[in-house]
Amino acid sequence: MENTKIGTTTIAPEVINTIARLTTLATPGVSRMSRVRFPMAKTPQNPESEGVKAVIKNNQLHIELYFVTLSEVNVRMVSENVQQRVLRAVSEMTGMEVAQINVHITDIDFKE
Repeated sequence: MENTKIGTTTIAPEVINTIARLTTLATPGVSRMSRVRFPMAKTPQNPESEGVKAVIKNNQLHIELYFVTLSEVNVRMVSENVQQRVLRAVSEMTGMEVAQINVHITDIDFKE
């Protein structure tokens, strides 16, 4: 059987943001996403993109994640776990090549 190109598939940036955000929130040790404004963003901020910035450069995806961790966890291990889980989720669900996932921990939530 011969492979022929039928057409193209376009994935909305909001889909990538949602996958990355939900995967990050589902990672043990993550408390919540951070509210970060991206002044250069082309789309208006909405709750689905909170704490996530995804940019495509040279056909590769670059993701920035901003979140808050819980106080009783190892921050480095949580960060690495988030990177691995988001990489796998985005790659499997979209088929896009992820070049970079940067993690920014903006705060730590302590129990009262």
